[in-house]
Amino acid sequence: MNFVEELTWRGMVHNMMPGVEEQLGKELTSAYVGIDPTADSLHIGHLVGVLMLKHFQHAGHKPIALIGGATGMIGDPSGKSKERNLLDEETLRHNQRCIKEQLSRFLDFETVSDNKAELVNNYDWMKEFSFLGFIRDVGKHITVNYMMSKDSVKKRLGSESTEGMSFTEFTYQLVQGYDYFWLYNNKNCKIQMGGSDQWGNITTGTELIRRKLGGEAYAITCPLITKADGGKFGKTEKGNIWLDEKRTSPYEFYQFWLNTSDDDAAKYVKIFTMLKHAEIEELIAAHQEAPHQRSLQKKLAEEMTIMVHGADALKMAQAASNILFGKSTSEELSAIDERTFLSVFDGVPTFDMERSWLDEGINVLDLLAEKTSAFASKGELRRLIKGGGVSINKNKIDDAEFTVNALQLLNDKYILIQKGKKNYYVLQCK
Repeated sequence: MNFVEELTWRGMVHNMMPGVEEQLGKELTSAYVGIDPTADSLHIGHLVGVLMLKHFQHAGHKPIALIGGATGMIGDPSGKSKERNLLDEETLRHNQRCIKEQLSRFLDFETVSDNKAELVNNYDWMKEFSFLGFIRDVGKHITVNYMMSKDSVKKRLGSESTEGMSFTEFTYQLVQGYDYFWLYNNKNCKIQMGGSDQWGNITTGTELIRRKLGGEAYAITCPLITKADGGKFGKTEKGNIWLDEKRTSPYEFYQFWLNTSDDDAAKYVKIFTMLKHAEIEELIAAHQEAPHQRSLQKKLAEEMTIMVHGADALKMAQAASNILFGKSTSEELSAIDERTFLSVFDGVPTFDMERSWLDEGINVLDLLAEKTSAFASKGELRRLIKGGGVSINKNKIDDAEFTVNALQLLNDKYILIQKGKKNYYVLQCK
């Protein structure tokens, strides 16, 4: 596989230094991507960089994931309007362990091949650096004029910013530049990859390598991912879409990709999946013929959910989607876990009930129209039941004398009421 050609047709190349293809054709090459460890999970905004490393390893080269333990203590000014909170070492180490586990779903850290993936933390080589040693060995090689010319610095010092920039953040590019220098010197790493907003920081590294060692190092950046409507990619009303299922359930993750627009789906299927060129072109062509079937979005959601959460999680996410949006059975409803159930019915009117009512058994009219007031009156509810318009846990109720008991609780806590085709209510034990 030609790595540059692969990334180019997928729309994953924004800038690239001359000489990258020649370097990759000459020898097995190491490349790295820096990952901010400010949380104990990656989110989908990290995926482009991670997938660049995945493609790099598939092309036979060696990927290095750099956890920015030291730089995470400073805060990258790129694209930021103000400084971040700084993290302590214990938190950073915890975050690193969690991120390594997630990265192992994408990169092969276990192979005995020369292109085995590697994880490094820049705190390991920065923690012993004295201030005097740093400004002598690193600072003297990069001029202030050079540092001031970077867009990330200009924006923070320009008229757009009211915050200004601390000396700590101003020196960030030197620290990141030294990371590249250290990896070049100790790991023979000759390429750094990242988002287009990192170009200035990356090229500071290549410049430091050139000035200190006379070496040749290269850079590739990917475009920042945007949505067709101008909205921010990967953000919802609840915030980031995380890879950790405790932060974002597999159902919510699946729904995010399923709900992308046609234009975005055609772009995302190239960037985020590992599907081959021919298959992607066939998918896009089929989608254009019958866009109402949303086959492209379904395939995108399937591929991403399997990649991040596995096949079992995909089955649960699809079953949960069917519960709300299609035909499903009471068995499928009973099979989903509490977190998925709450994700599916988020925002649905919820009524409290006492567990004791169900332990003793209670008439459906008393429960829904009197005890919880889910329905306005017993008369209305009786008419709906007679017309086949009421279901409990996806089972139609055809008798107004029906008794609801604790055996019908989902996850030992909930009962799902459906009125007609689209109206749902949740009863919840206090």
